[in-house]
Amino acid sequence: MSGAAPSLPALDRIEEEWLDPALIESVPVDWVRRHVLLPIRWNGQIAIVGAAETTLQAYEDLSLLLGVEPAWLTAPAAEIQRAIDRTYYQRSGHEPAAAAAEIPEPEAPLRRESDDLLAGSADAPVARCVNAILLEAVKRDASDIHLEPFANALTVRYRIDGLLYEQPPPPRHLESALIARLKVMARLDLAEKRLPQDGVARVRVGSRKIDVRVSSVPVAEGERIVLRLLHRESTHYGLDELGMAPAMLNSFRDILREPHGVVLVTGPTGSGKTTTLYAALGELDTAHLNVLTIEDPIEYQLPNIGQMQVHPKIGLTFARGLRHILRQDPDVVLVGETRDLETAEIVVRASLTGHLVFTTLHTNDALGAVMRMVDMGIPPYLLASAARAVLAQRLVRRLCPHCRRESTLSADDAARLGRETLAGRPVWDAAPEGCTACLGGYKGRTGIHELLTVTPAISEAIRTAAPTAELRRLARESGFYELLDDGTDKVLAGMTSVAEVLRSAGARRG
Repeated sequence: MSGAAPSLPALDRIEEEWLDPALIESVPVDWVRRHVLLPIRWNGQIAIVGAAETTLQAYEDLSLLLGVEPAWLTAPAAEIQRAIDRTYYQRSGHEPAAAAAEIPEPEAPLRRESDDLLAGSADAPVARCVNAILLEAVKRDASDIHLEPFANALTVRYRIDGLLYEQPPPPRHLESALIARLKVMARLDLAEKRLPQDGVARVRVGSRKIDVRVSSVPVAEGERIVLRLLHRESTHYGLDELGMAPAMLNSFRDILREPHGVVLVTGPTGSGKTTTLYAALGELDTAHLNVLTIEDPIEYQLPNIGQMQVHPKIGLTFARGLRHILRQDPDVVLVGETRDLETAEIVVRASLTGHLVFTTLHTNDALGAVMRMVDMGIPPYLLASAARAVLAQRLVRRLCPHCRRESTLSADDAARLGRETLAGRPVWDAAPEGCTACLGGYKGRTGIHELLTVTPAISEAIRTAAPTAELRRLARESGFYELLDDGTDKVLAGMTSVAEVLRSAGARRG
């Protein structure tokens, strides 16, 4: 009989409390995935749950391996696969430092292993140590991993919610083996240690696929490695989940309905610009519009949207790719970054020929984006005709709702926020020690934004090359809300702290 007996009790869902990592200590993850089979604790006893296609022989083999006579159950195959991922995710919870401690000196030679971080192999200790470092970073929602060699230590730090946190270090003698393993995963040149290198590794955590951008640079004490983790199936945020104030959100949505023009999103690296642009594209009617992007890199796959990856080494730059995209009859174009005059000129001219174009710039605020485009060489009269809006943003950490504490806004902090009249107002602050649910009093992040809508008066000021002070005056007259204003509102609402807003946006100037 190829399938499980129809008389077996059927489960619709496998509850979290039924999962026991101790039951699968000696069971390879590849085997249970292949047979769609998992041991669980159910109704006070050990049970094996399988899918309709699971063979009776597989049930018997697993029962023999467990050394007990378990109950046999059935469940949907997709539910079993999710339970397998969750169980092995829990089992792999040993710290990277503990995994490193298992490696003898000198270490065993590197071997090519499975790309699934949950499928640890007992005969590849260095690979297991790298997997543990990566898996722990994924568990803690880290965006980057830094491996930094110093004279007497190899430091590992995770970037979580925008800040770096040091982790228990692996032994210094493992440096060469760990770096070699990462280079093998990213297909970098193992022999080249004098020049910077970049590559991409692809790993899995169960069914979740993760791209790991690997950057290696030579430093005084060896090679410094930084890993950027990009979750290919990461949840895409909607515009209403980014933290925009309701009035600003409505204005931004109005801009998305424009038939043509340039929309600039500005901010430093890591400020969430790409997330905002993807959320904006998600609001478009992609079933009836041709939406094309050119990016470096493609961070997430978007449905119903054509995405192009730049390849400077073969001559596919933003400018060249954009020229070809404009021959694909697009309605909306996303340019990952405007870095030079050539790209900026094509962006502006594309908007003037009937396209809605989104792009990013690295400037400190919305008004700075206007000056940057002019400084690049875009004639003010062209920019005035093309520009529709500039959205500047930063990311601030959210206060942990479980341990935040009441505080009072000091006169000094009120002055730095530019809101002296708020001195003495009750606010919330982070508990420095934090709690079990957060890191140092913070958990997660939200955005603070400023949106410059190009009104006829502002367009005329851009055309006549008016100074920044004049642009700012006109913007404020039209209701322009600055980063610090939005940040202050979030402080008063108890979402974040004064320290976070000032760290991200800086103090009020002038």
